[in-house]
Order: sequence, then C-alpha cells, then structure tokens
Amino acid sequence: MRRRVWSLALVLLLAVSLMSGCGKAKADKEDNLFRVGMECGYAPFNWTQMDDSNGGVKIEGTSEYAGGYDVEIAKKIAEGLGKELVIVKTEWLGLTPAVNSGKIDAIIAGMSPTAERLLEVDFSDIYYTSDLVMVVKKGGPYENATSINDFKGAKITAQLNTFHYTVIDQIEGVDIQTAMDDFPAMRVALESGIIDGYVSEKPEGVSAEAANSNFKMVEFTNGFETSPEDTAIAVGVKKGSDLTAKINEILKGIPEEERIKLMDNAIINQPAAE
Repeated sequence: MRRRVWSLALVLLLAVSLMSGCGKAKADKEDNLFRVGMECGYAPFNWTQMDDSNGGVKIEGTSEYAGGYDVEIAKKIAEGLGKELVIVKTEWLGLTPAVNSGKIDAIIAGMSPTAERLLEVDFSDIYYTSDLVMVVKKGGPYENATSINDFKGAKITAQLNTFHYTVIDQIEGVDIQTAMDDFPAMRVALESGIIDGYVSEKPEGVSAEAANSNFKMVEFTNGFETSPEDTAIAVGVKKGSDLTAKINEILKGIPEEERIKLMDNAIINQPAAE
C-alpha cells in the first residue's frame, strides 16, 4: 500500500513538473515576441496580402500576410529588440485599447502623436512625416484644385477618429460627410460617387493613384493648417513602458535615406487592389 502511495505521489510530482516546464517554455516564448498592432488596410503604410512576397509578415490567426512601410519599420524594431515580430490585425479604434490591455506591445500604424492620444499612450520619436492631400476622381470637377477652398460644396470625408477629419471644416462651404472606418471604405465611396474626395496623407494619396487609375491626388499650394504633431507618425506604446527608450535608440539607427527608400518601395509593392 505504501509503495502504491509513493508511486502515485511520484506520478503527481512528475505531472506538476512537466506542467511547470511547459508553462515556463510558453512564457519564455511569449517574452520573445514583439506584438505589433496595425489595421493592415492603410497602404502604403500597411496592407493585407495573400503571401509573403516583398517581405510580407504573417498576420496572427489568419492565412494572410501584412506588408507596407509600417511592417518594414516593425521588422527593424523587432530585430533591434532581439525579438520575433508578430503582426496583430486590429481595427483603428481598437489599437489604443489593445496596447493598454497588453494584447499588443506597440502600435505601428501610421499613427500621429496628437495631444489627445498622448493622454492615453506614450509615443516614440517620429519615424515619418507627411503632408495632407485630397484624393478625388480623375476627370472630375476637383482634379485641378490647388486650394482647399476649391472644394466649396464638395462632399468630403476622412477616417474616423483621426485629425484628417477635424481639418475638413477649414474648407468654407464644404459638405462634410460622415467619417468612415478605414481607407478601403473611402476608396469604394469615392469610386461609386458617394463622396467627392477624402482627406489623406501624401503616401496614401500616391498609393491610391497607383492602385486605381480613376483616382487623382490633389496637392495644395493653399492647404490645411496643421501642427507638426498632426503630420508626424510615431510608434505608440503603453504609458510608462520601457520600450519607448529602446525603440528610440533603434529608430536613430535608421538613416533618413533608408526611410525614404522603404516608403518608395512600399508604394511600388502595394497590392493593386488595395
């Protein structure tokens, strides 16, 4: 009887040891991951594709891959941290809650470090700066616009919960439309004539032109009034995270010429249907 008790105790001890070892291995693996959230729908910053061409990275929980400028920046940061990059496809409005809850380690999604966002998350140094443009239909009444005031009476929108939408009211007499969830939705709305144009940043405008020959990017000689924080793009992390300083050091090691080349390649490599 005593031998049976000892045998049972040994089995239980081994089971606990194995479970503990598995738990530690899982924890170690999780510690070695750099989980990055992005929409995967804001070309050329980030998009969804069906394979790993042009350096695409697998999107967690799917058979799809993410590509784009943000993905390339995320790769460099993950490498600098000595961690494995994991892309977590996340809707725009879910990015801040995701980083605060620990679901992701960082937001690398073409996000600007606005004063409002700084109340909720910390940001790295700037990794890209851009200008605001308008995307319209080629051959339409607004393709030759040079001033935002040329859009008087136009049906204009921008992405929900972005500063792009807040600047629309700088256009006198504009017909502001309801903000939309993402850029693919705005491209569809523009193609179908639901809107006359949408506010974007120059890389996305170039991307829209390249993806659809019916689109035209309008750059302004008399454009929107913006602040530097609005047109800058940075990495978002949880408040108080020690990642901020580490990411800043890595970003310092990426020369401006390399950043420009990465964006140029992203524009070339974007999926035609994006």
